Amino acid sequence: ANPDTPNYSLSEIEPMCGIAGFFYKNGGGEVPLGTRLSDMATVLGSRGLDSTGMALYGDLPSGHLALRVHLDSASGDTEALLSEVRERVGEVATVASAQYSGNIARIELEGIADTGDLEHMTNITHAVESAGVELFSIGNAMEIVKDVGPASELAVYDVGAFSGTHGIAHTRLATESRVDICYSHPFWARPFPDIAVVHNGQLTNDNKMRRSFQRRGYEFLTTNDSEVIAVFIADRLRAGASLEEALTDSIEVLDGTFTYLVATREGIGFAKDRFSTKPLIIAEDEGFVAMASEEVALTPVMTANTKVHEPTARTVRTWHR
Repeated sequence: ANPDTPNYSLSEIEPMCGIAGFFYKNGGGEVPLGTRLSDMATVLGSRGLDSTGMALYGDLPSGHLALRVHLDSASGDTEALLSEVRERVGEVATVASAQYSGNIARIELEGIADTGDLEHMTNITHAVESAGVELFSIGNAMEIVKDVGPASELAVYDVGAFSGTHGIAHTRLATESRVDICYSHPFWARPFPDIAVVHNGQLTNDNKMRRSFQRRGYEFLTTNDSEVIAVFIADRLRAGASLEEALTDSIEVLDGTFTYLVATREGIGFAKDRFSTKPLIIAEDEGFVAMASEEVALTPVMTANTKVHEPTARTVRTWHR
């Protein structure tokens, strides 16, 4: 057998899930970021309709944080639950506003002296989840919105009107873990603010890596392999690596098949595994970068000046604000 050929079954190399990313090089454009990602996710729904999600990046005032919390509107009195979450968070931070639509609440905090204080981020996380709900994201720039079903299900959250600089999206075909809003992508690198990942593929060493991170005090919301990628990248950034260095390291450390996109407050990037089993197409010109699992999702943004290419195995690339 060729040692460079991966020993994976056909089911593992068949197309599954769709990933997309969009980055405005000049900080914004005429079309809202949320609309760009919604349109791309709608096209990529052919790759998976189990769930759809986005990590959207804009700008909040200094010292503010946006929390996105899963309330599950079908479980009972959502107003009472939101009130309880707000009260518990108010014990560790100052709540500026709180409202919900669909299954997700948005709680904005103010007066956060150091948004990079991981202990404080962990305390906020515990305060939220002590009410029996799940925290999907914390960010001064990032907000994660996701739900079960196709991209049209996100309309209730008004994501199309979100104006921002960059973001990532995912349409999911569940292969192992259950079809559930919490197992939908993107995954937040808890407790690090403003870091999220979407992933197409399957890791084989995620359980070992998760246990190693847990021994160091990190926490996970799910058993999904993609959540491990998010924490790996955040941990490398915390150790002083650049985003490009962290992505490059991941190609050797992560075992399995993957093409994934990562977004931070400062920018966006991608990494492809050593076998390039999962597709990614890049479209770029002087104003934007767009990435998707299929070129058809990029067609609406292309102009005569847009350059399109497909990265090869072991490729990493980043773009920064």
